[in-house]
Amino acid sequence: MSYYFSKVLDTSFEEAIDKVTKELKEEGFGILTEIDVKETFKKKLDVDFRKYRILGACNPQLAHKAISAESKIGTMLPCNVIVQETQNGKTEVSAVDPVASMSAVENKDLGGIAGEVREKLKTVIERLN
Repeated sequence: MSYYFSKVLDTSFEEAIDKVTKELKEEGFGILTEIDVKETFKKKLDVDFRKYRILGACNPQLAHKAISAESKIGTMLPCNVIVQETQNGKTEVSAVDPVASMSAVENKDLGGIAGEVREKLKTVIERLN
């Protein structure tokens, strides 16, 4: 089982950020955190790195359901979506598969919630163009 969904876009990095943010919003997600890995590596390690951003996406209604079913599930939230430059000048967008990441949690109530989140994130990735 893969732990992510992914799509390569023939678009600029910033345009991909805008598109995925819009599509996430359509599915009820907001961006809680944004980590610019390229900038962080340069600042902390003095290492040059490709454009790579981690977006911490959260659907409040589904997060509430998940935390209500399993109090420690917050350790796996928010759902990460990455946008990164590829070697051929394109941009790749990938999202975590919550079913794969939550499979280690032994709580039958989470399965349905993780499935809902999975379908929403898959929809986001599929609609990108």
